[in-house]
Amino acid sequence: MALSDIMRKAESSLNSFTLKRSQRGGWQPLIVGYTGYGTTEQVRVFGRVLMHDPDEGKRDTWGKRGYQQFLTIQVEHHDVSVTIGEKTVTGTTDRNGYRDLLVHDHGLEPGWHTATIEAANANAVEAQLLIVDPAAKIGIVSDIDDTVLVTWLPRALTAAWNSWAKRPSKRQAVPGMAEFYAQLQQRFPQAPVFYLSTGAWNTFGSLKKFLSHHGFPAGPMLLTDWGPTETGLFRSGQEHKRVQLRNLLIAYPDMQWILIGDDGQHDPLTYGDVANEHPDRIHSVLIRNLSPQEQLLSHGSLSPLAAANEEGDFSIPLIQGANGNAIAAAFNAAHPKD
Repeated sequence: MALSDIMRKAESSLNSFTLKRSQRGGWQPLIVGYTGYGTTEQVRVFGRVLMHDPDEGKRDTWGKRGYQQFLTIQVEHHDVSVTIGEKTVTGTTDRNGYRDLLVHDHGLEPGWHTATIEAANANAVEAQLLIVDPAAKIGIVSDIDDTVLVTWLPRALTAAWNSWAKRPSKRQAVPGMAEFYAQLQQRFPQAPVFYLSTGAWNTFGSLKKFLSHHGFPAGPMLLTDWGPTETGLFRSGQEHKRVQLRNLLIAYPDMQWILIGDDGQHDPLTYGDVANEHPDRIHSVLIRNLSPQEQLLSHGSLSPLAAANEEGDFSIPLIQGANGNAIAAAFNAAHPKD
């Protein structure tokens, strides 16, 4: 038996034990609604069912230390339903408590809306939905860690401190990035913004508040589950991003994408692969260059983990800068306004 199988079995056993204990203690299912997205024809709605102590009161993920967001008890094989207007779709949570439902013919106009998520023995919640305007020709995909949020990933000790111990409200934004995103939205007013990250869904609440607090535009987050998988102890961040990017290309076939990331992880390689596979679908690739100190703290080397100018041999525009102001200047130079 592989180590990942052993860890998955141990995780499942621990969750089963804590689930039964929490039920005996009077805990109840709690629905967590994530931001969904779609078109005027169909929309994806995300949610999760966890156990919570009704006496604890409303959770404040903004003020909690990072590790506290990972102390959850998921409810598997739990019936859930999603209602949009008069349309209801049902499903069952997976082993980690998640449910991803696709709702067709919902009748929603472009813009922001809400869906109602219900589950047995739990209070219904509303989840935000973004219906992208069919007239939109440009979309924006942004990484989070070290692109808009100073994290210094993936070096384990620093990442553990920033993600697990540090309070989300104390974390810093990359200078100039929020202002640059605002400029992009002024230039492309119909452009949706998607935040694509290898971060865990457990951090959704604090990340959403962080983005709002620092003036970043609202948009769906495409995160991942934390923990062992069938193929390894941790999920592949590169593969997660590739899959989600392909999903966006399929969902919005008439849209070109501005891909924004950093050179502290594998964003140049991941974005480069997508640009090579779909050169007509990528408007430009924007890479934030980490400083030598950030590179050292990120992965133990003064050089980028993946050099965009060496590895990204693609014909679409490649724009680089140390912060949002530098990237904005380079972007405007490469794409002058009409």
